[in-house]
Amino acid sequence: MKKYNVAILGATGAVGREMIKVLEERNFPVNELRLLASARSVGKKITFCGKEIAVEEACENSFKGMDIVLGAASNDLAKQMAPHIKAAGAVFVDNSSAFRMDPNVPLVVPEINPEDAMKHNGIISNPNCSTIITLVAINAINEISPIKSIIASTYQAVSGAGAGGFAELNEQTKAIVEGGEIKSEVFPYQIAQNLIPQIGGFTDNLYTTEEMKMQNEGRKILHLPDLNVTCTCVRVPVLRSHSISAVVVTENKITPAEAQAAIAKAKGCKLVDDPVAKAYPMPLDTSDQDLVFVGRVREDLTSENGLALFCCGDQIRKGAATNAVQIAELFVK
Repeated sequence: MKKYNVAILGATGAVGREMIKVLEERNFPVNELRLLASARSVGKKITFCGKEIAVEEACENSFKGMDIVLGAASNDLAKQMAPHIKAAGAVFVDNSSAFRMDPNVPLVVPEINPEDAMKHNGIISNPNCSTIITLVAINAINEISPIKSIIASTYQAVSGAGAGGFAELNEQTKAIVEGGEIKSEVFPYQIAQNLIPQIGGFTDNLYTTEEMKMQNEGRKILHLPDLNVTCTCVRVPVLRSHSISAVVVTENKITPAEAQAAIAKAKGCKLVDDPVAKAYPMPLDTSDQDLVFVGRVREDLTSENGLALFCCGDQIRKGAATNAVQIAELFVK
């Protein structure tokens, strides 16, 4: 089997480190792995397949000889390095939001629109984490009958804000128990024992930037240009894995049983839906793995063609690192 030279841009962050882990777990055919980050991380060593690899500073000459670059860096760094990645002849699979809405850049979830990846011009974008998890959960319904609208509420774990979010929740929880000072630096308010109904900045329509991603990205991924989405994104005091409550309205009526049967067979999904046994998706059960758990499937009581469901998925893995590696695997296959 052909082996590939792979670079990870932003290798020392939470998503970058998860990409390294996923590459090894999935036995991606790596010839050389080049780990790139900012100057302050240079010299750090990260183990891959039993071998320690030193982190290098990302610069315009870092991509020579690379076949695939997995991006886990900021929007600014992604935009800065993209021309150099393309000039080196590598394919840039970028996890930032820098290129997601560029009409010339495919936005790909491999379980849904893998064919779009082949239309790239050197860059492929990884969607927003909550968008990925939600669309994987509902894609089987969309394949039965096109989805016209979605009403969603996301319950997003603190690790979605990076390693600092994870640490802040732990530190605040400890401070509450021990009677210490509660400091809020990553989030605008205390997150321990609290909910914050804002992720991203507010736009002119009073939705946040994070909330608009599900509509804008969903239209592009599902090839549904008229899809309407009302979304409310909430940061919750959960360490890992995002949860989403969604009501989907389809062109034709679909029964809960039909939806459950389709979801049970869908790629990337696990149906967890047994009310009698109190079986339903939960963040703890979905952490550190790649399936999206889907349950609580039932008729919506406000729309004749509506279905309600609840889903959970690991936003660091399927919502970011694993999805990017799966895109890279499309070229290996």
